[in-house]
Amino acid sequence: MSFPLRDSGVVITGAARGIGAALADRFAAEGARLVLADVDDAITAVASELGATAVVGDAASEEGVARLISEARAALGEVDMFCANAGIAPMGGPDAPEEEWARTWDINVMAHVRAARALLPEWLERGRGHFLATVSAAGLLTSLGSASYSVTKHGALAFAEWLLATYKHRGITVQAICPQGVLTQMLEDTGPGGKLLMGEGAITAEQVAETVVEALRGDSFLILPHPEVARYYATRATQNDRWIGGMNKLQRKVEEL
Repeated sequence: MSFPLRDSGVVITGAARGIGAALADRFAAEGARLVLADVDDAITAVASELGATAVVGDAASEEGVARLISEARAALGEVDMFCANAGIAPMGGPDAPEEEWARTWDINVMAHVRAARALLPEWLERGRGHFLATVSAAGLLTSLGSASYSVTKHGALAFAEWLLATYKHRGITVQAICPQGVLTQMLEDTGPGGKLLMGEGAITAEQVAETVVEALRGDSFLILPHPEVARYYATRATQNDRWIGGMNKLQRKVEEL
């Protein structure tokens, strides 16, 4: 079942830059009516350029999500698609501060849960609604350098899959965007290690958005802007020890930098 963007009411979080801004630009070109959210005030300029409504605030907290959905309904009438795109990737392992783990969990997973909680009653009553989650290939594979990002992106993928398995027969559609390296500030923030692992095949946020628009014309759950991720995912599932060994080899290369 394809999702028609023209005249649809669409909410995108984390839309001030990167993949979120690229999705907003591409969806606007397709005729979608947009509400764009971000904690960064820069979202007002992005929204103004696209004739969209801007909501400045935290779309991860329970209160922030409730406010966003309320303002989106006021602007759009109905929310036809929610793009849970906001995400963070702090570097570090188990030694990262408790507060950092909690914040990553809130933004990368609970923001999705809270949005679904607010939207599902109306969507189920209408018999339709589309949830688009920006997960990243880290949710299918792993992310060296950031344990909290890897763990929470696996959680985001699991939640998206659960939503579709539970509500597909009631008209709810769900898709998960799982790119590998994307030329955004997040990739820059990973430093030399991230560039070693993802830099060579990195694509632009605009390329991701184009892949998403194409995928919305079909019904595939996984959206893979880097097609090779499907092969990696299969290897991880069927040759797990080999996969982990390969990842550890990459980790040793990062430590040599």
